[in-house]
Amino acid sequence: MEFPQQQKPAGEGIIYPPGVKEITDKISNDEMVKRLKMVVKTYMDMDQDSEEEKQQYLGLALHLASEFFLRNPNKDVRLLVACCLADIFRIYAPEAPYTSHDKLKDIFLFITRQLKGLEDTKSPQFNRYFYLLENLAWVKSYNICFELEDCNEIFIQLFKTLFSVINNSHNHKVQMHMLDLMSSIIMEGDGVTQELLDTILINLIPAHKNLNKQAYDLAKTLLKRTVQTIETCIANFFNQVLVMGKSSVSDLSEHVFDLIQELFAIDPMLLTSVMPQLEFKLKSNDGEERLAVVRLLAKLFGAKDSELASQNRPLWQCFLGRFNDIHVPVRLECVKFASHCLMNHPDLAKDLTEYLKVRSHDPEEAIRHDVIVTIINAGKKDLNLVNDQLLGFVRERTLDKRWRVRKEAMMGLAQLYKKYCLHHEAGKESAQKISWIKDKLLHIYYQNSIDDKLLVEKIFAQYMVPHNLDTEEKMKCLYYLYACLDTNAVKALNEMWKCQNMLRSLVKELLDLHKLPVSEANNTAMFGKLMSIAKNLPDAGKAQDFMKKFNQVLGEDEKLRVQLEMLISPTCSCKQAEICVREITRKLTFPKQPTNPFLEMVKFLLERIAPVHIDSEAISALVKLLNKSIEGTADDDEEGVTPDTAIRSGLELLKVLSFTHPTAFHSAETYESLLQCLKMEDDKVAEAAIQIFRNTGQKIETELQQIRSTLIPILHQKAKRGTPHQAKQAVHCIHAIFNNKEVQLAQIFEVQAIKLLVRWLLGMKNNQSKSANSTLRLLSAMLVSEGDLTEQKKISKSDMSRLRLAAGGAIMKLAQEPCYHEIITPEQFQLCGLVINDECYQVRQIFAQKLHLALVKLLLPLEYLAVFALCAKDPVKERRAHARQCLLKNISVRREYIKQNPLAQEKLVSLLPEYVVPYMIHLLAHDPDFTKPHEYEQLKDIKECLWFMLEVLMTKNENNSHAFLRKMVENIKQTKDAQCPDDAKANEKLYIVCDVALFVIANKSTACHLDCPKEPVLPSKFFLIQDKVTDTHTHVCIYIFVGISHWNNAIS
Repeated sequence: MEFPQQQKPAGEGIIYPPGVKEITDKISNDEMVKRLKMVVKTYMDMDQDSEEEKQQYLGLALHLASEFFLRNPNKDVRLLVACCLADIFRIYAPEAPYTSHDKLKDIFLFITRQLKGLEDTKSPQFNRYFYLLENLAWVKSYNICFELEDCNEIFIQLFKTLFSVINNSHNHKVQMHMLDLMSSIIMEGDGVTQELLDTILINLIPAHKNLNKQAYDLAKTLLKRTVQTIETCIANFFNQVLVMGKSSVSDLSEHVFDLIQELFAIDPMLLTSVMPQLEFKLKSNDGEERLAVVRLLAKLFGAKDSELASQNRPLWQCFLGRFNDIHVPVRLECVKFASHCLMNHPDLAKDLTEYLKVRSHDPEEAIRHDVIVTIINAGKKDLNLVNDQLLGFVRERTLDKRWRVRKEAMMGLAQLYKKYCLHHEAGKESAQKISWIKDKLLHIYYQNSIDDKLLVEKIFAQYMVPHNLDTEEKMKCLYYLYACLDTNAVKALNEMWKCQNMLRSLVKELLDLHKLPVSEANNTAMFGKLMSIAKNLPDAGKAQDFMKKFNQVLGEDEKLRVQLEMLISPTCSCKQAEICVREITRKLTFPKQPTNPFLEMVKFLLERIAPVHIDSEAISALVKLLNKSIEGTADDDEEGVTPDTAIRSGLELLKVLSFTHPTAFHSAETYESLLQCLKMEDDKVAEAAIQIFRNTGQKIETELQQIRSTLIPILHQKAKRGTPHQAKQAVHCIHAIFNNKEVQLAQIFEVQAIKLLVRWLLGMKNNQSKSANSTLRLLSAMLVSEGDLTEQKKISKSDMSRLRLAAGGAIMKLAQEPCYHEIITPEQFQLCGLVINDECYQVRQIFAQKLHLALVKLLLPLEYLAVFALCAKDPVKERRAHARQCLLKNISVRREYIKQNPLAQEKLVSLLPEYVVPYMIHLLAHDPDFTKPHEYEQLKDIKECLWFMLEVLMTKNENNSHAFLRKMVENIKQTKDAQCPDDAKANEKLYIVCDVALFVIANKSTACHLDCPKEPVLPSKFFLIQDKVTDTHTHVCIYIFVGISHWNNAIS
């Protein structure tokens, strides 16, 4: 550019516009401003074609650039001069009237300083400042500075000024002129120096960004506009800092990662050459450096509209490799990134899945934990963002060895279930996708850890069936949840209710102990209860200490005990439970104590025992839902279950609750609905309904007469004509509900019912409820009445026979269980044994077969072997022969067992065949046919029965057994009949049978008179030891037998 050769000194030959007097330092500021305004007006009106005026006012132009004006203290003067100078550059363009480089530098620095006036948009002079900016931008005046060696100083000052003055009060035009001014310098220059680049980039640093948002926006727009030009400069900067490690090239070196993030957000093209440098940094040996790069790239890849992963696959793959980094914080950062990536870039889920799978098994607990958080957060935003594999990783972690990880996985799945399955926020398809969650969460209840169990209970109460719902909605959730659970989940849920019920019982027992007087035994019992309760709480050691403290507080605070008793009361409603928990918590809260582990432990206990779901109102709501399913008016299909499934599972649910909350069922409305279920054709439905009545109907007989009158005929019908399971449940129901159970059972008792009742008793294996006593009385009564309990002669002979056989067999079955054998009286044993002499041939045959099978397996006590002696009276020869074979077999089995088992020597009383003789003698003495002990025919029958047994026993004289038998019989003669010790006739019959036995033994063996090697033991249940007994009757009996001539022949 060529500048005019002549520059006249100020004041010499200066031509001013018409009306403008000379401007010197001699005039006042106001006058100077007045005259300058006229000069400004003159220059504003001039254009580049005004050659004459340009030449005319050249001196003035040079004068205005003098030090007097450039350093004038008055800002108004400086502003007007700057406007003139800007117009001068416009008018004289492309050649400026100033030839000195120093002068140009001074002028542009002067103009730049004036631009600071743009900051105050409310200033009266703002329009002139705007005019100055507009003029400079339009003409691109600063481009003249490219000719100057130190132009960079001017540009830096300009950029700093513009970025500092921009604010939110500026309109769009101001911003655009600033952009035009700066972008022309960048795009038309030879390059951007680092210092100038820093003036732009510094506005992107978070600290500066937050201070002046408008400066940030200006820098962002400027970079977007100049991306093609400035990208090279940016690449050079990052190359020196990242690759070459020259942090001294810029004060912004320590902010490189923040800058990269911001530049990427502005325009990824700005970093085209920088990204490969980041790949190099990802492979750095410095873990902290890798961590910084990973954090940066995580933000770049995870940004919402970022296409970096698809545009730069090598960098993406390199980044994914950091998921397996040796440095734990790097792996942790990668996992955290995955959450944003899944939410913003679902298309990358496939790439992330494999790496998250590996990290879900990471040895570091925190990483496994964050994998779960990552997946769950994405799933909560949109379930479609997480595939089945990712959800599978969370599922696996529910069994993690660390409680924190397990808890996060379980809670995460619970939140997904509530959001998509309970609230249906994403439709049925999404609900179906995670329908497995409910089963999986309940399966965890099988884990041994009490923490897991407690969390499952919490999840069930807050997420699966939220306790804060109103009763109808809450029970609808439970009703359809139960219908959709798999078998194991149902068992787990049932177990959960059972455990909570057990804990309530323990607390009740503890409160009952508080009502008793203080004693050592009471304290010991309390301690036992507290230990049992503590086992059901987390951290058993601490739980024991806290429960002791809680027990102490209970002992001191009666109101607290009352609240706790109300909470565990069977009649406590869900609303009452909330009030009780709140009151107990309030009493134990200490305001000055920020953390109270004691209170937290008590809360755990209260949460487990509080009835937050089930009360009378809830049961009523469940029954109404069941009725709707039966009537076909429910929403079963909409909930994804068939009506049949809903009905069946609904009744199963009620059946389970009838065990844990029986009191809640006690209402006429509930029972009326259950009666309808009893009439349904579905066997399973009816069976469940009967069981519910059995579990809950203890007060029906006294308080609900109408229900009772309807229920009894239905139970009778089910017991007679229902399925075996229904019959069994009907019998149990009658037994549990009605006081006159024997009368009720008598009306329906058939063979199958007897068997079922016996099986039930055998399954219980205890007689705590005294059910076995009443059952044995009933069976005895059946045998006494010959099978017709009602004695109305309405039962056929065949049915009576079957009932006698069933009753005898039932007593024999019960005798096989030690706890029931002990309570079978001698009278009941005799009634059972006499079945082998029944008038019906088939009864005798089947009974003998069952007796033999039980004895040969050593299932029955030895006394039942004596029953075979009665077979001597059987009129059928084949039956007598069969009975003899049974005796031989049983005696052989017992002798062999004693030989093979050394320990059997300690149980000879119950195993040695010879010990059957006392039972046989007692049984024959009470034979109903043995009424006249002195009559020949009856004595002959007794002799035949004795001979039938003794003949087999005395085949061999092993270990001097004949003398042992003699001694045993003689000892019996020294006792009284324990069945009726004061009945002289009964004792006489016993002694006569003994005499006959001694006569038979003496005639059979001559060795019987030898000394007995061992003292026999007699069963105290049948024989009562006495000091002295008279035996005058013995001579009478012997006399009778000696007088019979053919007696000896029979013996021989």
